[in-house]
Amino acid sequence: MAEQGIVDNAAALPGGTGGFPMAEARVIARRFADPDPKIYWPDFLISAAIGWGAFTGAVIAAPFSLAQAALTLIAAFALFRAVLFTHELAHLKKGTFGVFRFVWNIFAGMPFLVPSYSYTGVHIDHHRPGVYGSTRDGEYVSFGAGAPWRTVGYVLLSFVLPPLLLVRFVLLTPLSWIVRPLRKVIWRHMSSLAIDLTYDRHPQNKDDDETWLIQETATAFLAIGVVAAVAAGRLPLAVLGVWYAVTATILFANSIRTLGAHAYRFSGDVSVSKTEEFLDSINVPSEDLASKLIAPVGLRFHATHHLFPATPYHNLPKLHAALASELSDPRVYLSTSRRSFLHALQTLWADARAADNRPPAMAAE
Repeated sequence: MAEQGIVDNAAALPGGTGGFPMAEARVIARRFADPDPKIYWPDFLISAAIGWGAFTGAVIAAPFSLAQAALTLIAAFALFRAVLFTHELAHLKKGTFGVFRFVWNIFAGMPFLVPSYSYTGVHIDHHRPGVYGSTRDGEYVSFGAGAPWRTVGYVLLSFVLPPLLLVRFVLLTPLSWIVRPLRKVIWRHMSSLAIDLTYDRHPQNKDDDETWLIQETATAFLAIGVVAAVAAGRLPLAVLGVWYAVTATILFANSIRTLGAHAYRFSGDVSVSKTEEFLDSINVPSEDLASKLIAPVGLRFHATHHLFPATPYHNLPKLHAALASELSDPRVYLSTSRRSFLHALQTLWADARAADNRPPAMAAE
């Protein structure tokens, strides 16, 4: 297959970054533009059913037993797939899939304290012209531009975030109903599913979920109710223990996926072209099980997604194969591919080390 001929450096190709045949790619992509509800619904519902079934089994199982560990892992990866449908929700045309969005929030977004409003507007900014890779992009940190140990810190953050999410919804959200100035702080700094911890979210606008306040309030009541039920002995403490383990595993897997999604070469308040954005993004077309578990719902094809963000997840593998085989010169397109997520992480680490070792004058250029 053509995709096996991975090119490591697009800049070395004839025509450099300007050699990508975008007009051809657009014609090919039109065939794969329509989302299919008949795929979305069973995929999500089966993932959620397996995940919550395994979650219940892990709560009932003997504490710290092999059975509990195995069920927790099954729950984590099934529910990880279910949770990542939030990425699809961010791109689906507004006003469509309304029931699906509601059901997703009930069975994935709210239980893991990431209702859809926490991602929708933030992710749209990530794809907005002039925002990608800049200081205004909440989904971009310059991991590949130096200080390689930042990637380690980002991964370790996965184990700290679950209790912080609980504090945000169990304590700070109800407190903000009384202390009104806290509302603005929570929206700007504690309402975004972003990787940049300094991200300052824009005021509510048309890109955000219109039901954000309902989602936030319902999520807070759910979290408070579960914590109160555990405190009163109506639910076993294992509910919170398994929830923490599943949530931390989901965040850990997602941190690996995120680090393998881009090269993260840009730094500062940059403005990049669509082609540069694409070439800074990564595909992992490998069919191995690990890649599919780490990046479900089409996210192995992240560079393809950045070329055509509206392409539904179930068509991304088909679009990738079509671009690789039908473009008149697919070399620039294939330059975004990595052999595996391990290969993507190794490349990111090497890029960061190389940037650290560059003379100051060269790094500034």
